[in-house]
Amino acid sequence: MTQRVASDQSAVEGFTLFVKRYRSMLEHALVGVVGPDLAADASSEAFAYCWRQWDRVGAMEHPAGYLWSVGRSKGRDLARQNGRAHRPLLPAIVHSDLPLVEPGLPKALAGLSERQRVAVLLIHGFGWTYSEVAEFLDISVSSVQQHAQRGMAKLQKRLGGAS
Repeated sequence: MTQRVASDQSAVEGFTLFVKRYRSMLEHALVGVVGPDLAADASSEAFAYCWRQWDRVGAMEHPAGYLWSVGRSKGRDLARQNGRAHRPLLPAIVHSDLPLVEPGLPKALAGLSERQRVAVLLIHGFGWTYSEVAEFLDISVSSVQQHAQRGMAKLQKRLGGAS
């Protein structure tokens, strides 16, 4: 009985550290999938799912990549329940709030592929490094670079910026 209680305490501590490390990262990443209004809910559902599977998830070599996959799935489920397509609902830019932001940016971001949108938002919007994005998404750094570069090129073309 004592060993089971210690094991349960260890699982709770491990999961708590997992949540502290990846909560904001997952929410940021999910903005590119479902928009800012559903990202926190999708993140919470993903963590709840991972907790129910913690014996397996906690033993994984790359649990963050699994968390990302679950979060995307939960986010898409929430988007469908809210009657949305697979494109995130990004907030409109209000000129008086953010005068240095291009008003067409939300629409242009929504036109990117999901991978490009997530890479661009994480790197250029939230300041993540290529390595951090690659580790979290469980893909190679070169894949992250390609998605970000292609996404930025499309944004520049759509928004009329310099190449």
